[in-house]
Amino acid sequence: MKLQGFRILAVAAVATALLQAQPPAQPPGGGPAAEGRGRGPGGRGGQLGGQAAGFVLTPAIDTKAPELPADLKPGGVLIFSKTSGFREEAAIQASNVALAVLAQKHGWPCFITENGAVMNAEQLGKFKLVIWNNTSGDSFSDEQKAAFQAWMVNGGSFLGTHGAGGDPATFPAPRTVSTWKWFIETLLGAQFTSHSPIQPGDIHVEDTRSPITKGLPAVWHRSDEWYAFTENPRSKPGFHVLATVDEKSYTPGRATMGTDHPLVWWHCVGKGHALYSALGHGGMMYAEPLLIQLLDNAMAWGLAEHGKACPVSK
Repeated sequence: MKLQGFRILAVAAVATALLQAQPPAQPPGGGPAAEGRGRGPGGRGGQLGGQAAGFVLTPAIDTKAPELPADLKPGGVLIFSKTSGFREEAAIQASNVALAVLAQKHGWPCFITENGAVMNAEQLGKFKLVIWNNTSGDSFSDEQKAAFQAWMVNGGSFLGTHGAGGDPATFPAPRTVSTWKWFIETLLGAQFTSHSPIQPGDIHVEDTRSPITKGLPAVWHRSDEWYAFTENPRSKPGFHVLATVDEKSYTPGRATMGTDHPLVWWHCVGKGHALYSALGHGGMMYAEPLLIQLLDNAMAWGLAEHGKACPVSK
């Protein structure tokens, strides 16, 4: 399937996902929407309390692993989108669809789940790439964290999108992942602090030779919720910044990092490869051809790098 044809398919699939993600209409004077925001009892499918976005109502640790399809071939992609903190339902629905369509396009085995108990050695061993797609909060037991960490440092590939960039440290546990120091300091390399309102801005793709940025313009003008972090990953050995945002092209407010504001970067974690992109807050953004291109590139890169030796840091 050519990319142009895929774009049409992706737009249609994302539009369908967005319609399914909308909360039901409420009668005047309240209804389930008045019960609160977030994932929990009440509202559409017991997920959001009748709201399209908000905090998870009843975060919990999963203890029973999901059942993988019997015909799932090894070496594919695990798409994981559980939220224990903030949840943007439309974005999760649309991005899960976009990622799954990309996997189908290439013939990559794919499994989507929000069950944190999938983080076990046996099931993780069936995948080359694990995508934490707009995840939030701390959703794992100590054993599950240890299993994922071991999978990662022994050669796994990780892709984190937008919300997976962490949560403000001021959020109470388990609504923040900041208490998991390995995740923030080693895997991501930076702690999310705040974001600007959604507004247009200029992304500067500084490494145009990377397979991750293939097909992207040197200056990419688009709208998003621009994330800021406590530290610049560029300052850490082995981190490769691929794209930054120009704060002069929008109003960052308190979510500022100054003249060097990274958004997309990768590095090695033990024998594994980790890539993070702060892009993609809104559901309709996953119908953007260039954002789809970035995700396509990122998935292909993660699968190709799995098990490869990491370059020596300069």
